[in-house]
Amino acid sequence: MDGSVIRRSLAILIFISWFGSSSDAAVIVIGFVGGFVHRNDTVHQEVQLANHLSKDYGSGAEVRIFENHSGRQAYNEVMRLLDSNHDGNLSAEEKRDARIVLYGHSWGASEAVALARTLQKESVNVLLTIQVDSVSKPGEDDKLIPANVAQAVNFYQLDGFLHGQRKIIAADPSHTQILGNFQFDYKNNPVKCDGYPWYARMFMKPHIEIESDPKVWSQVESLIRAKLP
Repeated sequence: MDGSVIRRSLAILIFISWFGSSSDAAVIVIGFVGGFVHRNDTVHQEVQLANHLSKDYGSGAEVRIFENHSGRQAYNEVMRLLDSNHDGNLSAEEKRDARIVLYGHSWGASEAVALARTLQKESVNVLLTIQVDSVSKPGEDDKLIPANVAQAVNFYQLDGFLHGQRKIIAADPSHTQILGNFQFDYKNNPVKCDGYPWYARMFMKPHIEIESDPKVWSQVESLIRAKLP
């Protein structure tokens, strides 16, 4: 897809994402890192984003970052944050007030969708899921977005040993709006991947280029900020 077309499309979907998101309730933002990355490794854009949002929004947003194998821990933290009266159970009102954004890269993107699916079982809705070069983990489906998700967007590339899910679809289009599947190409537009180990730069360079691409993560951040009070 042409870069100017992507930029125009993303500007429109950011506006759409913002429209109607006027609640002052704290938004829960959960990010997942990919591969075997540690959640505090600031080489990775998804970690940097969580730090930016925490600094800028304070109590207006509950921002957490997890390894992609810590989905249960992330789920427990969401349940804890939603339990506003701390009685150990979620009331219908607490579930109704849920404002949650999930994002991730690679296996982390797959885990974001998996967490949304787990929350669906508890009748908890999700405002937005964002997948960056999503790679499905064993036993997970990162293509089909569950009906408790209001909006979803997918950024991907198709080169190299590892590449992302090219198309996400809604399990129920009447409940979920797919904001777009946006392809990026780094063959003629390489991105620096400073700080990554040599084997990542050699064997999965496009996969980490999209993770390091400031254009991608600027759009991810704008989409999330559109949901914040």
